[in-house]
Formats: sequence, C-alpha cells, structure tokens
Amino acid sequence: MTTPWSSRTYVIAEAGVNHNGDLDLALKLVDAAADAGCDAVKFQTFRAAALAAKSAPMAAYQATNTQRQESQVEMLARLELSQPNHLVVRQRATERGIQFFSTAFDAESLEFLVSLDIPVWKIPSGEITNLPYLRRIAGLGKPVILSTGMATMSEVGDAVDALLANGLARDRLSILHCTTDYPTHFPHVNLRAMASLGAAFGTATGYSDHTLGCEIPVAAVALGAGVIEKHFTLDRELPGPDHRASLEPGELAEMVRQIRNVEQALGDGIKQPTPPEVANRRVARKSIVAARPIRRGETLTADMLTVKRPGTGISPMQWDQVVGRTASRDFDADEVLEW
Repeated sequence: MTTPWSSRTYVIAEAGVNHNGDLDLALKLVDAAADAGCDAVKFQTFRAAALAAKSAPMAAYQATNTQRQESQVEMLARLELSQPNHLVVRQRATERGIQFFSTAFDAESLEFLVSLDIPVWKIPSGEITNLPYLRRIAGLGKPVILSTGMATMSEVGDAVDALLANGLARDRLSILHCTTDYPTHFPHVNLRAMASLGAAFGTATGYSDHTLGCEIPVAAVALGAGVIEKHFTLDRELPGPDHRASLEPGELAEMVRQIRNVEQALGDGIKQPTPPEVANRRVARKSIVAARPIRRGETLTADMLTVKRPGTGISPMQWDQVVGRTASRDFDADEVLEW
C-alpha cells in the first residue's frame, strides 16, 4: 500500500510548539517549511490541562531553554494553538502545496484531528506506552509514524503489537529512531539503532532528529531512512522550549537539499558503469600495445608487448591469449593491437 515514504524520503518540518501560541508565527512557519522544500509541516495539538497534571515539573532542558521556573502546565498553556487557528494553518499549508498534520497529546485533541482527516498520524515518543491512544490511531486507516525516544526494544515491540492487533497494516507503519533530548549530543544519537528497529519489526524506518545541524539526518538517509523529522524555527533566539534545538529556515532548506542529493546518489544498488563511465573507459583503461615494431608472421612474445592507454584495443586481461600468437600484419612501435 502507498505511504508518503514509498517513493522518496518523507521530510517533515516539525513546527511543534515553535509558534509560541501565535497564529501569525505559525503561518510563517508553514511558509518557511514550504520554501525549504519539505514534504510536510507538523504541529502539536493539545490542551495543557489534559496533557499534564498541575504537579508535573518541566524537563530540565525546558527549564534551561525557557529560563523560567514554572510548572509544565503553565508552560504548555502559553504554547497551545487553538482549534480555529488549526484550520487557518491547514488552509495556508494547502495554499502553499505542503501537507499539514499534527500530533495529538490528549484524547480530545486526537478526536479533533480525526475531524480534520489528517493524512498521516504521528505517535510521539511520550505516547508509546499509551495503549488506548495506540488502539485509537491504529484503527483510523491512515499511515502511522511511531517515534521511539526513551523506549527500550521491548517497549517498541509492545507498541507495534498493539498497533498491528488493532487494524494497522505493517506496511503502513514507519518506526523512527529518536533520542529525546534537546539538543541531542552526537554520542547519544546511536544512529545504527534505526537499522536494528527495521530488522526487528520488518517495517519502514526513519529518524526524528534533535541534534544541532543537519549532518545526522542526512546520514540517516544514507543509512536508509524513509522518514526524516526535524524541528525548525524562524529564530533560535525566540523564547520557548524547543527553539534552541531547531534549524532556522536557511538551514532547513540546506538539509532538504542535501537529503535530495543523497537520495540521488544512493541509486539502485546495481554495480555497473554509468553512461559517462562507458565513454571514459576508452580513455582511462589500457590496451595491449606493440613495444617495438612487429612484422607479419612473427610469434608474439612478452618482451614485444606492453600495456598503455587508450583502452580501444585488446584488453590486457587477454594477455595470455595474445602471447604465442602469430602477427597477422605489421605493427608499428606504440601501436595498439587488434584482433
């Protein structure tokens, strides 16, 4: 069955909450993702009170990046995008020719996104152990992307089993390797785990990136990622928990450019000369050449022959078939031998 990642790497520009609850900023993020050439722009849909208890603290990186001491609910309340604003953002994405979808973080938000008929469902790392959530998404009949940050292989297996048992076809699932740390430092990336996930569960794989820069997503594509998700922002100096671990618009465009170049370079895996190489073989390879004048009727010996460019005559790989034969005509010194 066709999925967004069937024909090429599906590049998701993760706007997340980098709109800071501001519609105008959200629309500018859609424009930036479209300008960069991304396939989709993704937001996060939640109600702060339904997502976190009043006692839930911020993560250490959130406190560091926001430079605030407050509860998680207080932080999240500032980052909500209203349901009416979702419709405006989706319309902008349609106008710009880029897919819009969002990740739900609570049951009501999930049902709201169902009403929007989004094309892809992205399960965030924090919901991988939320069985009711997994069951609901599995039965929606849409492709599913599962992020695995913070998870053990056993936990990933449990989530996959739940999705498959509730209606999701294996070929409609992509499992993303991910490290839930903002930013992720290179020693914690463990990019080879992406291949381990694919081998263990027989699904498409991808990578959700939180490192600084774009070399790790590009490396993931070289290793076979079918989906790349990357946070982006209009300005890393904006206030908020995720801006500092995000790409700015020019960097996002450069990441997409590099990904598309790597996709072309991967090719079909068949080792054979390209059309330019076929032409270059004549120049770069060698032929058996007369080392001195040779007269018709002489028996060819090794000391009468040498190997030189161009590769338009008898291949040196046929040396043993040439030595001991009789010259059928005269050859000048440095002349390429022909059968």
